[in-house]
Amino acid sequence: MTIAGSDPSGGAGLQADLKTFHQHGVYGMSVVTLLTVQNTQAVKSVELLHPEFVLAQLDAVLQDIPPSAVKTGALGNAEIIRSVAERVANAEFPLIVDPVMISKHGSVLIDDQAIETLRSSLLPHACLVTPNCFEASRLTGMNVSCLDEMERAAEAIVRMGARNVLVKGGIEGDQSVDLLYGLGKSLRFASDRLDTKNLHGTGCVLSAAITAGLASGLPLIEAIDAAKQFVSAAIRRGAGVGEGIQPVDFHTETRRFREHKTAIQSHNR
Repeated sequence: MTIAGSDPSGGAGLQADLKTFHQHGVYGMSVVTLLTVQNTQAVKSVELLHPEFVLAQLDAVLQDIPPSAVKTGALGNAEIIRSVAERVANAEFPLIVDPVMISKHGSVLIDDQAIETLRSSLLPHACLVTPNCFEASRLTGMNVSCLDEMERAAEAIVRMGARNVLVKGGIEGDQSVDLLYGLGKSLRFASDRLDTKNLHGTGCVLSAAITAGLASGLPLIEAIDAAKQFVSAAIRRGAGVGEGIQPVDFHTETRRFREHKTAIQSHNR
C-alpha cells in the first residue's frame, strides 16, 4: 500500500507507486493524502485532504485487506503525518518512509513543522527511510553533499528511531551511489550516472519497488538492489512523454524480478 499524493500526469506520487507495484507482480492499494495540479513541466497547485478523510481511507483498507508492506510519500502537513503515525505505530508490516519534501520542479511540498513531526512521530516506526541528499540535510540539519556526509546523516536519522536509512544521490566518479546504513554498518549501491531528463518520480518509483520487493518476501538488501536495477533500467528507457522532466518507463522489468516472480508463482502453485 502507498500513502501518498496524487500526480495527475502519472509520473510520480501514488500513480507511479501503483504502476511500480503492478510491474512487480504485487496487488497495490492507495491512500490519498493530497492532490496536485502538475505535469512534467510544473506543479501548479497543491490541495491537502482533511486528516480524518485520510485516516478513513487507511482504516477501510487495514480492516479488510491487511497489507504486506506499506510506503509513505508526500504527506502534506504535520496533522496528516501525526495521524498516519498513530495508525502504523503497532503495525506488523514493514513501513518504508520516503520523506518527500520537494518536487523535481522545485515546488516545496512540506513545511518545517511537518518535518519536525516527521522526525518525532513517523521515523521511529520506519523499517527504512529513503531520503535524497537534500531531504537528509533537512531532516538532520547537516550539510549532505558527499559520501562521508551521507553516512553521518544516515547515522543521525537512525538515532531518530528509524531502523535503516538509504540516502540517495551520492556521486563517486562516473557512479551514482546510494548509501544504506543500519545496525551500525553501511553498504553502498552504485550505478552508472545517466545524463537524462527521465527523472520525474524516480524517488517514488525506487521506494515503491523496494516496498514491492519486501511484500514479495525479499530481504531488505536484496529488495534495494533489485529496486536499483529496476529504476536504472526504467530511467534509461524513459516513457517519452511530456515536454519537461519526463517520467521513467514503467514497463521495464529486470532479470532479478522475473526470477523472483517465477519463484513466487511456483511456490503458490
